[in-house]
Amino acid sequence: MAAKRRPTLADVAQEVGVSAKTVSRVLNEDGPVSAETRKQVLAAVAKLGFQPNLMARNIRVGGPDTTVGLVIPDLANPFFGAVARAIEDTVRDRGLTLLMGSSADDADRERALTDKFLARRVSILIVVPSIGADHSHLKPHRAAGLPVVFLDRPGVGLSTDSIVSSNRAGAREGVAHLIAHGHRRIGFVGDLPVKLYTRRERFAGYREALQEAGLPYDRSLVASAHDQRGAEAATSTLLDLADPPTALFAGNNIMALGIVAELTRSKRKDVAVVAFDDVSLAEALEPALTVVAQDPEEIGRSAATTALVRLDGDRSRARTLTVPTRLIVRGSGEQPAPSTREA
Repeated sequence: MAAKRRPTLADVAQEVGVSAKTVSRVLNEDGPVSAETRKQVLAAVAKLGFQPNLMARNIRVGGPDTTVGLVIPDLANPFFGAVARAIEDTVRDRGLTLLMGSSADDADRERALTDKFLARRVSILIVVPSIGADHSHLKPHRAAGLPVVFLDRPGVGLSTDSIVSSNRAGAREGVAHLIAHGHRRIGFVGDLPVKLYTRRERFAGYREALQEAGLPYDRSLVASAHDQRGAEAATSTLLDLADPPTALFAGNNIMALGIVAELTRSKRKDVAVVAFDDVSLAEALEPALTVVAQDPEEIGRSAATTALVRLDGDRSRARTLTVPTRLIVRGSGEQPAPSTREA
């Protein structure tokens, strides 16, 4: 059985007995049409289930599409899922639809996605910059009035609005929390690449906390991984040191899952853990996971709201908005250091 053909503008015109141009005038409200003809055209549209091709129309008339383009690194990461949901909820009230694609943290793939969004004349472009990406190609579009917002990390080669978390201050607070519970050997498990903005800022917060407490920085206590499996291996390596850490700080939620998995596998309940970014079912772990929580919903709302203000004509200087983090105490980060327990 052949698939049913989608109705076209010509089908609507034939149904009513008018020209395609007349139907176009009714749908676009851009020309004189009698009330009776308008009524018949709209009735035919409903009857046939005709859907106007808004993208084609916008390209034809040179106007923006009613969409928001969002480029994120990983569709599977719950953090970016929460960010995207908040953006969608915010722009929906303005009649805009969210389109989303994953760059896999690859600069070339990010460029290809942004080019596709630009080709369909999105009303707003929001990008989580990939490592090594150059965003100077967006200058003409921003100069022409397209709202461009960087999210989670600042971009390169383009002065525009950015929405980021308080990465450095949050990490510093999390590590200081471990120090306050007597820990002096604190490991850091961060993601890759090490030049990634969020990784650099959180690592800087880790080192600042050590320095403020008068503790030496030990390179052997720092490990990196691409994914959860790598974080498990990194944790195992740290725990096998001659002088192992008594506490671990996870650079993001994926690293945290690897740390928890390895501690569970090795039956190590004596190692304190604080993670940057919350994880699903953190309260169900034993002990429950202490985290420095970001606010992905606020990050998404702020990105969307900032872009909408630009869409409404705000041409003031680009600004960076930093969304605060908060320490959530649940148990894993409050495990005292062995020396404290013995005392």
